[in-house]
Amino acid sequence: MTEDIQPKEAKWYVVHTYSGYENKVKTTLETVIENRGLQEMIQEVSVPMEEQIEVKDGKKKVAMKKIYPGYVLVKMVYTEEIWYIVRNTRGVTGFVGPSSNKPVPLSDEELMMMGLESNWVPTVDYSVGDSVRLVSGPFSDCIGVVEAINHEKHSVRVRISMFGRETPIELDFAQVIRT
Repeated sequence: MTEDIQPKEAKWYVVHTYSGYENKVKTTLETVIENRGLQEMIQEVSVPMEEQIEVKDGKKKVAMKKIYPGYVLVKMVYTEEIWYIVRNTRGVTGFVGPSSNKPVPLSDEELMMMGLESNWVPTVDYSVGDSVRLVSGPFSDCIGVVEAINHEKHSVRVRISMFGRETPIELDFAQVIRT
């Protein structure tokens, strides 16, 4: 690289590809990164996949499906040169954002929702011992008491009364609100 300035922090960007080209784009970009020594500038290329169980002819089969067909996630330091390299990779149609000339990185909230790395720590307006109402899930509209808050997992353990017994349940931060 010919830049003398300190490299900025790498951020995640979403790249739009032709349908079915996601893995080809990933492989091509990884080859370019290796050949040009761009590991510092383009740190990771990802095609998010999830396991899906299919039943065919009475047999279970586990298949890997793309979570976001037509998209590839790239963790990179944005510069004109890096943008040009990624944008002109065979199979790439552009970056996702209001203008494909100036892509917008994913926010910490978006990264967390996608299950990617994130330094974002959600703020909660309740603490241990507070009364909360469950707003989603099978126990919605139940009232419970916060027993524990886990900021790393973004979860809260709430004790609710069910069938005359106190029962602790683990919930996501977004599933409860303070009463």
